[in-house]
Amino acid sequence: MTTIQASKVTLTYLREKFNLQRTADESFFTEWLTDLPELSDEEKQALDRVKSNYLYLAELRPMMMKYIVKIVVSRLLELACFYRPPFEIDSKPSMEIFVEDSDDVIQGNIDVLVLHKHLSVFVIRERNALSLEAGKPQILAEMLDNTHPEKPSFGLITNGNYFSFFKLMKQATTVYATSHDFAIGRENDLHSVLRILKHLGQLALQ
Repeated sequence: MTTIQASKVTLTYLREKFNLQRTADESFFTEWLTDLPELSDEEKQALDRVKSNYLYLAELRPMMMKYIVKIVVSRLLELACFYRPPFEIDSKPSMEIFVEDSDDVIQGNIDVLVLHKHLSVFVIRERNALSLEAGKPQILAEMLDNTHPEKPSFGLITNGNYFSFFKLMKQATTVYATSHDFAIGRENDLHSVLRILKHLGQLALQ
């Protein structure tokens, strides 16, 4: 067994080592588009407060971004009922990310919250505007660690501002797909994130 640092994992490495491919089949990952639960007025109002608080704090205290991100994620998990049985939040050690950008090195960390065997939330604690794209290889590497290959794994990655959902399935060729990115600053995007998160939570329990 070879141990590789998370910061050294690339999509090329995952493709060569695990035969991981991004599928072009639009029917593969429809769970973020269909059969989504409706939100109550109280949930919508709560999300609107989360959005307002985030935008205010991000402008007022940009250097405290990692704490602001945790506030957003914690509220989302609460509204999705992930603090209740049968879900269990198991925080794994942070994974470091280093991304070369011209003469600079962008550094950040990913916190992994395992909510169920097939559902994880990946939280990027920003530094120098680390993007979701930078953390994608590490997230897919984590999702490959699925002890039940007959079932898909789902994941959400967020840096507090942007959100993206993942689905990975081990087949003859292991494939994955992503949703489009949602932004906390767009109207109703946070509503969509919670609806999808609730839906994936129910699928993970089946």
